[in-house]
Amino acid sequence: MPGKIILFAGVSLDGYMEGPDHDIGWHRVDEELHLYFNRELADKGGFLSGRRTYELMADFWPTADADPASSPATREFAGIWRSMPKTVYSTTLEHADWNTTIVRSVDPTEVRVLAAAADGDLILGGADLAATFRELDLIDVYQISVHPVLIGRGTPLFPVTDSGTDLRLESTRAFPNGVVMLRYEKAERPGDPEDQGAS
Repeated sequence: MPGKIILFAGVSLDGYMEGPDHDIGWHRVDEELHLYFNRELADKGGFLSGRRTYELMADFWPTADADPASSPATREFAGIWRSMPKTVYSTTLEHADWNTTIVRSVDPTEVRVLAAAADGDLILGGADLAATFRELDLIDVYQISVHPVLIGRGTPLFPVTDSGTDLRLESTRAFPNGVVMLRYEKAERPGDPEDQGAS
């Protein structure tokens, strides 16, 4: 069965992925939540990101486990990130290390081929790339951690669009720090070809 594309993102209660100047210092990621993220991500088939997200990750995670002060969850994720196949979508990035492939544009057919060939589901991150994938109807699962904070303004998780997507709630989990994890899968709309073929 082809791998799914999962948008894995944190969001404030008022709907922002980032604050002004790309601030994510308001994220409530404690050790328990970080270990949960690690378990969710460790068996996936790859990470998909835009240039800015990739560069932020590559600036920290390759050597994060070398710091004696790093927590067990941080050290664990450093290994996950280094070994995971990564695809970065960028028209300007010239070189990328750490098992990373640079792709110049988002082609829906190529994305689905990549997902089908991956050894597990693909994890999508980054606000701009997520908006592009959503516009092209390439997101199969929305796995969103809602953080108990209102930040007022910033980069919205879901920009304004004229298209809608029906979703089906698959699971929820509340953490002691107030974060709630929501997992929605894309639902087929009545009248879609798959529904008609089943009638």
